[in-house]
Amino acid sequence: MQTKILLDEEQIPKKWYNVQADLPSPLDPPLHPATQKPVGPEDLSAIFPMELIRQEVTTDRYVDIPEDVRDILRLWRPSPLYRAHRLEKFLKTPAKIYYKWEGVSPAGSHKPNTAVPQAYYNMKAGIERIATETGAGQWGSALAFATMLYELECTIYMVRSSYTQKPYRKSMMHVWGAECIPSPSTKTNSGRAVLEKDPETPGSLGIAISEAVEDAATHSNTNYALGSVLNHVCLHQTVIGLECREQLAMVDDYPDVVIGCVGGGSNFAGISFPFAGDKLTGKHKDVDLIGVEPASCPSLTKGLFTYDFGDVAGLTPLLKMFTLGHDFVPPSIHAGGLRYHGDSPIVSRLVNDGVMRAVAYHQSEVFDAAQTFARTEGIIVAPETSHAVKAAIDEALKCKSSGEAKTILFNCSGHGNFDMSAYDAFYAGTLVDYEYPDELIRESIARIPKIS
Repeated sequence: MQTKILLDEEQIPKKWYNVQADLPSPLDPPLHPATQKPVGPEDLSAIFPMELIRQEVTTDRYVDIPEDVRDILRLWRPSPLYRAHRLEKFLKTPAKIYYKWEGVSPAGSHKPNTAVPQAYYNMKAGIERIATETGAGQWGSALAFATMLYELECTIYMVRSSYTQKPYRKSMMHVWGAECIPSPSTKTNSGRAVLEKDPETPGSLGIAISEAVEDAATHSNTNYALGSVLNHVCLHQTVIGLECREQLAMVDDYPDVVIGCVGGGSNFAGISFPFAGDKLTGKHKDVDLIGVEPASCPSLTKGLFTYDFGDVAGLTPLLKMFTLGHDFVPPSIHAGGLRYHGDSPIVSRLVNDGVMRAVAYHQSEVFDAAQTFARTEGIIVAPETSHAVKAAIDEALKCKSSGEAKTILFNCSGHGNFDMSAYDAFYAGTLVDYEYPDELIRESIARIPKIS
């Protein structure tokens, strides 16, 4: 009875998989925020290195991973794939449950898979400093780790509610030499404008993105890095799904269901895109790809598929995605990494086209699922990851009812070692299950810019 399925270091993927190559028609292009015309490389070169711009738009099926990047990925990759025998036994399900454990990275999540190549390409381009935002702190700590490796300075705007809730994520960033600033801040025009309207705002990823983009655009030695949403970020994360496919082949298996939590979409894209490619090309037409989001920020399940800004201030290009409106500020749930108004354009497109689907849960039920996982498999997962755990349990229970012996795979995207205040709130019974009112969502969507 095999529990842990391992690959050798030399089996770390040598190429990233680009699902754009297998889309039936091209993605809708990003639009310039002022002209509403498709953006070109010159529009993005002020804040991104040219190689990442190329990766953002390429339709090549595979993109080479630089050997220098693979050398660093060897610190934790290939990550283990586990068969959740104890969870299966507890649920009394005929389903097989596998989870890809990304919490083994130095930063404790999947985020270094893209932080390292982004820091590498910026270093090669001669950039001295990177500005970014972070929600729960997983991305910020990952970029702090990566920029440390390449001797780059790093400035991180952390959503204020998470800055308060998760102080040790901030501490990790400081240990690796980064500057961490609660957002909104007084350091940028974007931050000051938000604080003037609402001094007590909990902040949001959309606000923090505005601050980081403004910082990068106003300093010639600084570029911007994003931990989710954009095509090149999703591309880098496909090492997860590519490894999964090889690991499952070692035990002669293939998933019927693939699950990941969704905020901007990076870890879900990472595990699901190689399988989405199999679905799009007809190799495995029936694989069910499920993105899981919080009911308090239901962009895929209640948002509108349209062009919108990626940030509050309207500094970013307009992206065709599922969105709740760029000025939507979700409540301060503990899954801070999932508090984003929009989603990856590719994930959004695949959901809109029916290749993937989405579900939403309240935070009390996902913490209950996380407790079950910890008490069977032993791993305490991050609040974000608990959403994927909940969906995997639900799918396994469906198999218990139907008698189907499906294979369920989910991305166990990060540990919860710095999220114990959230678990304390769960045990104290103080978690609030907030479902954003439909009328407020409609008001926010009504403010989405109209594209001619």
